[in-house]
Amino acid sequence: MRKRANIDKKKDMLTYAIGIAGVILLITLVILFYNIAKTGSSTVEGAKSAEFSAKVENNTNNNTILDQASSKIEEKLNETKNQVMNETENIAINTNITSDKVEQEQEKTTNNSNAQKENKESKEEEKRELVFSKPVEGEIIKEFAKDTLIYSNTLNEWTTHLGIDIKADKTTVVKAAEAGTVKYIKNDPRYGLTIVIEHIDGYSTIYANLLTTEFVVEGEKVEKGQTIGTVGNTAVFEIADESHLHFEILKDNVQLDPSSYLK
Repeated sequence: MRKRANIDKKKDMLTYAIGIAGVILLITLVILFYNIAKTGSSTVEGAKSAEFSAKVENNTNNNTILDQASSKIEEKLNETKNQVMNETENIAINTNITSDKVEQEQEKTTNNSNAQKENKESKEEEKRELVFSKPVEGEIIKEFAKDTLIYSNTLNEWTTHLGIDIKADKTTVVKAAEAGTVKYIKNDPRYGLTIVIEHIDGYSTIYANLLTTEFVVEGEKVEKGQTIGTVGNTAVFEIADESHLHFEILKDNVQLDPSSYLK
């Protein structure tokens, strides 16, 4: 009995040892499987992380490529824009130059035309024969005396007389003896208020002893028979004579006898 009890006791101890070994083995297996699972998970996560990083890097590279392409496109657009602007400016400059040239040519043509017209008119005037008419109607009361002397009632002496005196009442209208240009209007100390008109071929006429000259101005072109003033009494050297117009004709500043030219 005692022997059997020892055997049973040994069986119980063996069973207990086996149980503990089984538990230890189970725990070891659980720990092992846990580590394997964890390692696998880490590997998957690492792979996923690597894949994500690669995608991010690829996206970054793609964005960089897109940015570079966009920059190149923008650069090309700017170059094209600048070229268009330069071409536009060149066209505008060329247009302005062309316009200026056209205006210059037109002005040149106009000037040439005006010059030709003036030359033509000048030649026509040179060809035209001057025919002087009396500036006032009336009797010649004092003749031309250049190489001889005549008596002056005002000066009480014998003197030359480089024009003719045509009898006319005060305020009588005085007319241009021929077409020409008013050279000047002056108040002569000897012959009073005076108008000088220049004509073609070096001729000029003088109208003195006037009362008024407001009908014309210096530089004005006048026609033959146009009113230029009125008879007055302003000639100091002839104030004692009858009311008259003192009239002279000159050729190249040389006095001529008006009676020989009046018609």
